[in-house]
Amino acid sequence: MDILVSGALGRMGREIISCIEKDPELNFVCGFSADEGNINGIPVYSDISKIKENFDIIIDFSHSHATLNILEFASEKHIPIVIATTGFNTEQEKIIQNYSKTLPIFKSANMSFDVNLMCKLVAEVAPLLTNCDIEVSETHHRNKVDAPSGTALLLANSINDSLGGKMRYVYNRHDLSQKREEDEIGITSIRGGNIVGEHTVQFFGPNDTFEIKHTSYSRTVFADGAIKAAKFLFGKPNGLYNMNDMV
Repeated sequence: MDILVSGALGRMGREIISCIEKDPELNFVCGFSADEGNINGIPVYSDISKIKENFDIIIDFSHSHATLNILEFASEKHIPIVIATTGFNTEQEKIIQNYSKTLPIFKSANMSFDVNLMCKLVAEVAPLLTNCDIEVSETHHRNKVDAPSGTALLLANSINDSLGGKMRYVYNRHDLSQKREEDEIGITSIRGGNIVGEHTVQFFGPNDTFEIKHTSYSRTVFADGAIKAAKFLFGKPNGLYNMNDMV
């Protein structure tokens, strides 16, 4: 399977390419990035119109605006695409939804199997822990642009769905001069150093605290997940797929 990697010169792009090169079933044919360059002699384009190589699938680990560019390109070529980028606004999410009507798209805020298992666990736990204050916190490296992380929102949405969608999210508690309300899910972001990713969900009860936590020690876990998603998506009909479909 021949692959184009979008965001090829970024940290995750390089990690995915490294994993592709170790897999005898895969072939990295070219990349797309904000800057032009090459990786091991293979071209990385900054001008999407210059891409002439043939490929079977696209893996995107870039940023939201670049994703929409490569998504339009994928639609024109009718090439399946794995979107592992986060930080999309509501309008951009709708655009991706529309593209999925004519294109196979796999999209997940987090490509780790364990994180998606965590989403299932918090959704099961939340209805059982009544009278608890719920907080989601996430920590990432200093260069991560979007906050909160897509995974933090994924966890919050999993909890909220399990509670009937009645909860609201509070991001900036320092702007509030009032006590906490019962329908709140607090979401906190920390940025610093070179931390790959850490997500914690806490249920604060009147007498104890229940906590579920996931820590990523290597970016390889996300690269492996993206590659598994690419293999899963290849040959699928048009539609929007996610980690639950693959699991």
